[in-house]
Amino acid sequence: MGRNVRPRTADEPTRASIVDVARRAGVSVATVSRALRDLPNVSVDTRERVLIAAHELEYTASPLAAALVTGRTRSVGVIAADADSWFFAEVLRGLEEGLRDRGYDLVLHVLPAGLRREQFFIGLPVRRRVDALVVAGLRLTDAELRTLRQLRLPIACVAESLDGVHTERIDNEAAAQLAVEHLIGLGHTRIAMIGGAPDGHELSAPAARTRGYRAALVAAGLSPGPVRDGGFTPAGGAAAMAELLDCPDGPPSAVFCQSDEMAFGALQTLQRAGIRVPDQVSVVGFDDHELADAFQLTTVGQPISAQGAAAARWLTAGLEALQPSVGQPSAADSLHPVRLVRRGSTAPPSTAPLPIVSSQR
Repeated sequence: MGRNVRPRTADEPTRASIVDVARRAGVSVATVSRALRDLPNVSVDTRERVLIAAHELEYTASPLAAALVTGRTRSVGVIAADADSWFFAEVLRGLEEGLRDRGYDLVLHVLPAGLRREQFFIGLPVRRRVDALVVAGLRLTDAELRTLRQLRLPIACVAESLDGVHTERIDNEAAAQLAVEHLIGLGHTRIAMIGGAPDGHELSAPAARTRGYRAALVAAGLSPGPVRDGGFTPAGGAAAMAELLDCPDGPPSAVFCQSDEMAFGALQTLQRAGIRVPDQVSVVGFDDHELADAFQLTTVGQPISAQGAAAARWLTAGLEALQPSVGQPSAADSLHPVRLVRRGSTAPPSTAPLPIVSSQR
């Protein structure tokens, strides 16, 4: 009444309403509202029906309407594949501190591979409970990235890059080269590697570190040594080191581990086998874990929590300026420096032969 409403033109798509979603799901509008806001008193089956209906109709609640009712949430969603490892705990610590300093809360979503991850991305476009998103150490499919972009929220990444999304990370290839060049500089020529990726993770960092390992050896005129998968865990590193000790050509004189946690396991295997570090085998890690000094582990240190804090600053600065971050020219890879931390696990190669160690004991 008394308000001019522009009629819809013939070529404009009809935008689905909450009523359309309710009809598709066979529930009331009130139930749709509760389900989309993740409120209680909605069964799991009903909530799933509503989310699927909303996804099929490409329904998204109006950002303007939500702002008029509630204003900004002053919260940032963090999507990660793993929150248990030390690395991701450090990333989250930096993010949380950076957000808290600017008056924002962190909402964490841990997405292991499988049905839970699929359901999350089905429901995400209609769950506008955050002002921005951080993807922490997670590779997304093209479809998943498109789903995030449809939210029209600022997005930042930590550790792993996504096309066109601002990322805080290190140069993993150059960092791995730094570690291997340290071993080469000590005189090692038989250098093995323990690498790999955790089950269910699709990470580019392990591949980049493998490239750096090989590049350093090739540049020095050396052949790459044996490579074993340690799964980025201490137990995996221990098992991988046992395999390296059992190589037909004999154990390597030095080992580059793509994470400190794998290096801890490798050191344990060497100790149990009676092999002295670094007198007989040198070990270099990656990350500068909080326990690396206790293990006297030479490693490549990276500022993990600082990457999370930088992502938080970048996002909140954009939010305060009311500037969407996705796809803007300012979205780019921000590289953080690394450093070689020399400790007691590396030394020039020994001339004394290593004891013969067999895993068949």
